[in-house]
Amino acid sequence: MNEAAGKYIVIEGPVGVGKTTLARRLAQSLGCEPMLESPEENPFLPHFYEQPRRYALPTQLFFLFQRTRQIQSLQQADLFTPVRVGDFLLEKDRLFAELTLTPEELNLYNQVEKHLAVEAAAPDLVIYLQAPAPVLLQRIARRGVAYERRISEDYLNRLVEAYVRFFHHYDAAPLLIVNATEIDLANDEADCAALLERVRQAPPGRHYVNLRY
Repeated sequence: MNEAAGKYIVIEGPVGVGKTTLARRLAQSLGCEPMLESPEENPFLPHFYEQPRRYALPTQLFFLFQRTRQIQSLQQADLFTPVRVGDFLLEKDRLFAELTLTPEELNLYNQVEKHLAVEAAAPDLVIYLQAPAPVLLQRIARRGVAYERRISEDYLNRLVEAYVRFFHHYDAAPLLIVNATEIDLANDEADCAALLERVRQAPPGRHYVNLRY
């Protein structure tokens, strides 16, 4: 594996884009256990998609506590672990908080986040998967999670835009931006294999990948 890719790799992107699938496949190919989000453990998430205004704050706080625990466990892990692969950045919590919370709720969120005082290690490589809202809606429908059927295209559009803004300014780690619009990471072995090869060859810096060209 290219040393530029490093020991700690994170895959990010909006819901439905394929980040967890890629994280699992990349971890398997590298012989390590992935560190994955567990949205199914959040009891507020199904209610959020039904009544976002009412459930935004508890949903966000649950994810903040959950991801904080995961990052802390990562920091305490065996330092000799060859490679670690995750499907979230802790910083993305703020992205969702600013997208879904009222100013008063965001102020409370900020206080809680400051109190937790967790400093996440910077990844050696971040892979940002991009796709437009209509594509995300199709993939969400295919995977058949009942509460996700309530996700609106308007919400996904705002989420996609928030991710674009976030990664436009992101400079904490080398960044590989992948156009995932026409690749099927869940079902196409060739797409996955081609992308994994690009990851292994990833040079330092900021790069854009389109496997179809």
